This record gives sequence, C-alpha cells and structure tokens, in this order.
Amino acid sequence: METLTALFTFWREQAGKLGEQTVQHIGLTAGSLLLGVLLGVPLGLFLSRRPRWAPAVLGVAGVLQTVPSIALLGFLIPLLGIGPKPAIFALFLYSLLPIIRNTFEGIRGVPPAVVEAARGLGLTDGQVLRKVELPLALPVLMAGIRTATVINVGVATLAAYVAAGGLGEFIFGGIALNNPVMILAGALPAAALALAFDALLGGVQQLSTQRLGRVVAGVLVALPLLGGLYLLPQATGRLRAGFSPEFVGRADGLPGLTQAYGLVHLPSVVLAPALVYEAARHADVDVIDGYSTDGRIRAYGLRVLRDDRRVFPPYYAVPVVRPQLLRAHPELGAVLAKLDGQISDSVMTDLNYRADYLHQDPKAIAEAFLRRRGLWRAARPAVAGAPVVRLGSKIFAEQYILAELYAALIRGNTDLAVETKTGLGGTTICFEALKSGAIDMYPEYTGTGLLVLLQPRPAVVDSLGGRPAAVLGYVRAEFRRRFGLEWLAPLGFNNTYALLMRGQQAQRLGIVSLSDLGGYLRN
Repeated sequence: METLTALFTFWREQAGKLGEQTVQHIGLTAGSLLLGVLLGVPLGLFLSRRPRWAPAVLGVAGVLQTVPSIALLGFLIPLLGIGPKPAIFALFLYSLLPIIRNTFEGIRGVPPAVVEAARGLGLTDGQVLRKVELPLALPVLMAGIRTATVINVGVATLAAYVAAGGLGEFIFGGIALNNPVMILAGALPAAALALAFDALLGGVQQLSTQRLGRVVAGVLVALPLLGGLYLLPQATGRLRAGFSPEFVGRADGLPGLTQAYGLVHLPSVVLAPALVYEAARHADVDVIDGYSTDGRIRAYGLRVLRDDRRVFPPYYAVPVVRPQLLRAHPELGAVLAKLDGQISDSVMTDLNYRADYLHQDPKAIAEAFLRRRGLWRAARPAVAGAPVVRLGSKIFAEQYILAELYAALIRGNTDLAVETKTGLGGTTICFEALKSGAIDMYPEYTGTGLLVLLQPRPAVVDSLGGRPAAVLGYVRAEFRRRFGLEWLAPLGFNNTYALLMRGQQAQRLGIVSLSDLGGYLRN
C-alpha cells in the first residue's frame, strides 16, 4: 500500500515528464512499425511467389531478432549517432520477422482452389493478389503486425539509453538508484501501452474481411501520424544536456545542481553512462555529467565547470570490505594498505586516460603502476583449495583499474585466490552484492556513501561542511553501525561529480563555473 501511494505521488509530481515520455514511446513504436510494414509486407509477398528464398530471408530476420537490444544499439550508434534514428531503426529490425513470416504464411495459406477459381474468372495475378489472396490472408498478416507491435513497445524502453526518450528513462533511472517506485513509474505505463495496442489490434483482427481491409488501410494512415508524435515540440534551450540515469535522480546530482544554480532552463536527455562522453565529443549535446578524474576529459578536450558553490561533496575513493574477510585473513590488512594515499587526482586521470582513450587493458595498466611504485610482485603459485577473495567493481574504467590493482597485490603478497566481478552496474548493485556476501570488497566514494547509500537528513550533511575527514568519519561510523561494513583508508584521489563542456565551446561562451552556466541559461 505504501509503495502504491508513493507511485501515485511520483506520477502526480512527474505528470508532465510522464506524458512526454508516453508520447515519445508511442511515436517510436509507430514509426518503427510503419517501416516494418512497408518493408515486411512486400517482402512476405515476394517470398510467397519465390518460396525458395524464404529460408534465407526468414533466417536473416530471425538472426536479427536474437541480437541483444543493447548490442544492436551499440552497433548502430557509430553509424546513426544518438537520438531517435538508432532507436527506430533497431525497433524496425525487430519488427521484421513476425511481419514477413505472417505475410508469407498468410498468402501460402489461401486455398489453391480459390486461387484457381479466381484465375478461371479471368483475373490477372495482380487482381488475384489484391482481391482474393490479401483479403483472405489479412487476419494472419494482422497477427504478425500485432506481435511486432507488442515486441516494439517492450524493446522501446531501451531507447532511453541512446537519448531517444520514452518510458525507459524512468525505468533505468530507477535501476541506477535502486528506486522501485521509479521503475514501476515507467514499467507500468509501458505494460499498459503494450496491452492497449494488443487489445486494439486484437479487436481489429476479429472484424469481417471486408471491414478488416478498410480498418487496416486506416491503420496504415494512422501510423505516420502516431509516429509524428515524436516530432511534437519539446523543451528547448540555448544549450542541451545529456545525463546518465543515476545523475538525474541522485540528490547530489541534477536535483541538487538545479536548486543551487538555477539550471531549470537546461533541457536534457538521458543517456547510457558509456555514451555521455561520446555525445559531448560529437556535439550531440553541450553539457554532460562526468567524473573529475576521467581520462576522456583530457582526450576529448573537455572542460570541467568549477563547482563554485560546493554542491558536490568530496568523493574520495576508499575500499569498502566485509569485516569477516579481514578477521579470517589478517594479513590482508597490510596488503590492502599498500595503496593508501598512493593515487592523486592527476595520477588517476592518467590511468583513466590510458584505459578510456589509449584502450590499454586495465590489468596491464595496474601492473605498470605497481611496478613504477615498487609495489609489484609476481603472483604466487596457485594453492589448491585456497580461500577466494571476491573483488567487485562498478561499470566504468576507473573501477576496473582499481579492482585489478587490488587483485595484483593480493596475488603477489598472499596465498589467497582472487576472483574479480567487474562491471556490476551502478552503486546499489555493488553495495547489495557486498551486503549479501556475493563480493568481499569493492572501491566506493565517500560522497556516494553519504548521499546515495546513507541518505542522512540535510542538517547532518550541512554539519559535515564538505570536509573530507568529517565525511569519511561519518560514513565509516554509520556503515559499521547500520550494515556491519568497514571503510578502509582513502586511496588519495577525489573523483567528484562534475559538469563538463567541450573546451572550445565553453571558452567561446565564457563559461568557467556552474554559476556562469546558470547565468548564461537565464540570459
């Protein structure tokens, strides 16, 4: 009951955003379905006349259907950029198989005696197709369109990852923030759309053949109009931002910045975390969220906008471990401490640059760093039945590097085995894995621990004053008390959240700080 109340409250507060996302979702589905019908039906008709081609064509369409959606979008982005183009094209590809197959099977299912009788009356092949075969095949053909529609409504949620909008924005934001209400806020309307489309097309499918033909013609006219919903005027501004789902919902992310700097006139789209830097690099967006030590800042010529009002708390990297691990293996404490204070902001930026831009392997980057610091030792021979230390990480290069640093130290200084579980996703996934014992340790950031995982009252946050030692002390004490988890010593660098712009654009507009950005948007 409490969740239901929170859900309705969320919908009421986000009514404008929900309406915009729903319209976008319908537009994406209709636009892709129109393309699927325009290609799939003629192709199905062709196969009915050339059946020897059917296995090859249906096989290709079937292979496209099995390609994971995220992988397909990732492949299309370099070709079509971000936005509706890759999303609609991907959905179009997913719609082809049911439309082609049902058109083919529908025509093939027309009784040969009926076709021969029509030809005996003097009808040409074209007339037989239009007046006999298509009308009789329409129920089967409509079943294919109905299936394609339901598939596309579901897959269209992934469009949010490429800045194409839709109800996936709420879903992925909720996943990133471990917010079930936000997930339901997008998932339930998407499910309702799928059911509504399915029921509508199911009703159409039950009509008599004569009426069905007229309704199908009406549907084909309506699809471009529904697809055009995506083109309705949306929020515009002097600049456009692209933000990751987690940043949009975090108190220390967009909500906090909007309140402090008045960024209400900054229209934004949601992007997969891996795409925000590419979007800025290719000028698809002007402002992005990022991390101050990310190597792509240097590689892509981006400028970090100064947080002159100190909205972002300190984000010092610290390993978080299960105390049971240290009690069972006391020798680990000294091994893990070898990295204490060893990595400055500039050093971490260089390590990230090697991974993000030079595409070096995180394991090789970690080994080279440890050799430079005199900390490298070759891995000890494996011991049968040795206890396993499970290291986790989030899904970006810096975390991969840190996990490999600790893995190399453990292998070189102890007889323990190491298992790395990298790319676990967002903050809450790693945290829940640590709490449940699925992993024993992962690198976390003090600001994230404070505002995302502990979520203290504003008065508590204000009392800490953004002081690194005070924030770490509070986080360490509360994690012990609430979760029985231990924060060790900081690694030395502060990977704070940041807003970034292309350097040349920021210089041309005279934007150095977040206050400058807010002032520019208001003028």
